[in-house]
Amino acid sequence: MCELYCKSDTLALRGKHIGPSCKVFFAADPIKIVRAQRQYMYDEKGEQYLDCINNVAHVGHCHPEVVKAALRQMELLNTNSRFLHDNIVEYAKRLAATLPERLSVCYFTNSGSEANDLALRLARQFRGHQDVITLDHAYHGHLSSLIEISPYKFQKGKDVKKEFVHVAPTPDTYRGEYRECHADPASAYANEVKKIIEEAHKRGRKIAAFIAESMQSCGGQIIPPAGYFQKVAAYVHEAGGVFIADEVQVGFGRVGKHFWSFQMHGEDFVPDIVTMGKPMGNGHPMACVVTTREIAEAFSNSGMEYFNTYGGNPVSCAVGLAVLDVIESEDLQGNAMRVGNYLTELLNKQKAKHTLIGNIRGIGLFIGIDLVTDHEKRTPATAEAQHIIYKMKEKGVLLSADGPHRNVLKIKPPMCFTEEDAKFMVDQLDEILTVLEETVGAQAESVIPANTARRAKVPKGAQVELLDNSTTDPRENPSRKRNGLCADTHSPLSKRLKT
Repeated sequence: MCELYCKSDTLALRGKHIGPSCKVFFAADPIKIVRAQRQYMYDEKGEQYLDCINNVAHVGHCHPEVVKAALRQMELLNTNSRFLHDNIVEYAKRLAATLPERLSVCYFTNSGSEANDLALRLARQFRGHQDVITLDHAYHGHLSSLIEISPYKFQKGKDVKKEFVHVAPTPDTYRGEYRECHADPASAYANEVKKIIEEAHKRGRKIAAFIAESMQSCGGQIIPPAGYFQKVAAYVHEAGGVFIADEVQVGFGRVGKHFWSFQMHGEDFVPDIVTMGKPMGNGHPMACVVTTREIAEAFSNSGMEYFNTYGGNPVSCAVGLAVLDVIESEDLQGNAMRVGNYLTELLNKQKAKHTLIGNIRGIGLFIGIDLVTDHEKRTPATAEAQHIIYKMKEKGVLLSADGPHRNVLKIKPPMCFTEEDAKFMVDQLDEILTVLEETVGAQAESVIPANTARRAKVPKGAQVELLDNSTTDPRENPSRKRNGLCADTHSPLSKRLKT
C-alpha cells in the first residue's frame, strides 16, 4: 500500500495540523484507509472493511466509469460556468427529467451546505419573509446560516436559537410525542407546525420556509408518517412560505421505489425547492438546488447576480452524468429496493430474537436500528450502540451510531451493496448482540445488587464520545403515557452491560 507516513505519524501530524474539532471515526482506535473499491475499504495493512455508512460513494467507491469520465473531461477543459459548455445544460436537463415538471431550474454548487444556504436565499427573496421552521434534531450543513437552523448542532454548542428560527417536533412515531398507535400522527405533528406559524404571526413575524430532510438522517433515520408533508406544505403555503426538501443524504434512488425520497410521500406532494449533494458526484464535490421558474425569477429580480466559481464546471458535470448513467445501467435503484427489503427482513428477524433491538425503520438502503435497554420505556441503549460499532469494526464492518441519543445504528451503504453483504453484516451483528445479552443475563443472576448501574465496557475514546453525545434529551420523558403512547411487548433489558 502507498503511504507517506506510518499510522502513528499520520495521527501525530493530524493532531498538530488539523483542527481539534475535526473528528475521526472510531476515535479510540481509528482506521487508516488507503484505498477503496465498490462497497469495500482497505486499511494500510490490506484489511478489508464492508462499508455500510458511505452514502457519498453512491455507485461504489472509485467506480471506473466515474473515474474515466472525470479524467477525460479534465484532459480537455475545466473552467467556470460563465463560458458556454454542453455539460452543464445536459446535466441540468437529465436532472430535471427525474423530478416533477414544475421543478426545472437548477443552480449548481459544490456541497450540500452551499445548496441549503442558497435555498434559504431563494426562499427569503421570494416573498421577502425571513423566518424558517426546522425540525428538532435536524442538520442541514456547516455554514453559519445553516447551523442557525440545525438543532442537531446549535443545541450542543453555546449558540442560542435565533428569533427567526422555529423548531417543530420531529415526526417520530417511535420515540416522539405522537407514536405509532396514535389515531393520526401525521395530522398531530403537522398541527404542531400550524401552531408555530400562528404564534409567529402573533409576534408579527413571517414564514419564509419550512425545511426538512425527506427522511431525517442525523435525527435517527426518521421516516415521517404518510400525509405529514402534504399537510405541512399546505400550512406553510398559506403563510406565504415555501417548502424546502433536503435530499442531500437520501436522494438519487436510495429509497429504491423512487428516485427522490420526497416522492414516496405521494404524487400530490411536490416541494418548492429541492437540494441535493453528497451522492451526486460519488465523492466528487458537487451539489445543486432545483426550484420552480417562479421562485427563480423572483431571485433574479433582486438584481444580484448568482455566480459560483466551481459550481457546474465541466468536470463536475461530466462526473454527475456518469453517476446517472451508472445508476441506470446497473439498476442501482432496483438494487436498493431488492437488497433493502432483504436486509430489513433479516433485521426484523433479529429484532424478534434480541431484546436490545427496539425498532427497525427505513426504506431501501436507508435503515436505522434503534437500540433500547427497556422496550416499554424505550430507553436509549447509548453505551451499547457505541460498543457495537467498535465490535463490528473488529469484524470488518463499518457502522456508525446517530440520533439524539447516539443509539441508532445507521445503515446507508454504497448502492452496489449486495444480499451477500447484507447477510454478512447481519450475521456479525447477531453474534455481537448474542454475547451482549448473554453477559447481561449472567449479571442478572450474579450477587451484584439489582440496583447497581451497569455500562458497556468500550474503548476509552468511545467513552469520551459518550460523555459528549449521550445526554438524554431533557424534553423527553420516556415513561410518559399521554397522546396514546404505545408500550412494546418485549421484556425489558433490565441491566446495563459490562463486557
